[in-house]
Amino acid sequence: MHICPFSTALIRTNPGWKNYTAMYIGIEFSLLEILWKFLTVTHETGFVAINPALGYNHGVNWDILGHAWAVDLLRQHVAQSSFRHAYLFTGPQGVGRRTLAVRLAQALNCPQPPAPGVPCRTCRTCTRLEAMQHPDLAIVQAEQVGGTLKVDQVRELQHSLSLAPYEARYRVALLLRFEEAHVSAANALLKTLEEPPPQVVLILTAENAENLLPTIVSRCEVLRLRPLTAEMISQGLQDRAGLSPDQASLIAHLSGGRPGYALHLSQQPAELGLRQEWLKDHQHLLAASRVDRFAFSESRSKDKELLRQILMVWLSLWRDVLLQASGASIAHTNLTLGAEIEKMASEVGLQGASAMVASLQRTLDLIDRNVNARLALDVLLLDLPRMNSTEIR
Repeated sequence: MHICPFSTALIRTNPGWKNYTAMYIGIEFSLLEILWKFLTVTHETGFVAINPALGYNHGVNWDILGHAWAVDLLRQHVAQSSFRHAYLFTGPQGVGRRTLAVRLAQALNCPQPPAPGVPCRTCRTCTRLEAMQHPDLAIVQAEQVGGTLKVDQVRELQHSLSLAPYEARYRVALLLRFEEAHVSAANALLKTLEEPPPQVVLILTAENAENLLPTIVSRCEVLRLRPLTAEMISQGLQDRAGLSPDQASLIAHLSGGRPGYALHLSQQPAELGLRQEWLKDHQHLLAASRVDRFAFSESRSKDKELLRQILMVWLSLWRDVLLQASGASIAHTNLTLGAEIEKMASEVGLQGASAMVASLQRTLDLIDRNVNARLALDVLLLDLPRMNSTEIR
């Protein structure tokens, strides 16, 4: 085992860390090994075990909840002027991809950084970049989630990137949800990635690098952002949003490890109410007739994005049922529905819960592929087991 030179000093000053362990690709490593891995492969794996208290720092960590390894890597790139011409940030929606991209744009262009690679976030340049209203910041994305990013949008971007920066040091282009790009749009971007204009940095975001053309991925520095622990998000919500421990814990579990989504829920309490309504609809449908199920399908399938949100909430419920049926000790997402989840698990069993999770995932995939949403939802509701409704308050 290789030992990094500063590890003994760390343990001497904080002996409690000596027994801290984590799972890394199925093998248990001690803290010393993790520290060494952090130095060598952090930006490739996207994983590092850190003390939750260290995951959120207003200054050094760019005021980002979690992802300290990614911030540290990018901060060093900026401080040493060794940043890449193109980055790809991957991870589930709400994990912090766009926030990290904006912070990188600020770090590249802040005229008065308090420390190398650290944006002040208070100057005119930083505040305009934060609001995504800077003339040297271009944002390209599909018109709506699940839509298509078109080749004309890429060509328009290429024209603007060919011009010198208007007032900042670098032109930054954010290409959000790039897995939604049409193949012709992705191919059009290749020329810019192969021969980038000077003073231009491109930042792509996507859920998975595997959903993009290999030629796109190979020309970018890939940073894979992972969901955070519920404990880290809960503490961040208490510190940043002033939530009570109980409310912060509830939202942290509902977020699925996505700090951006957790902060959104903390700022939009009405969405928690909507979530409860969608769960009530689901429980009603369990006991409903086919006629009622098809009526629900007709009313909800007209808005694909809304339908996708509803199905994601239902998926979180069936995931909890699957965990309960399997006897796993992993904490549930829906903390307030323990009795309902236990009842559903006892009625459908492990096989039934697994089948519903697969059915929901298949339906979401079909909707993302622009299959007829009404037909996809009809099939899902036919797969939904029949059982007595359990009231959700």
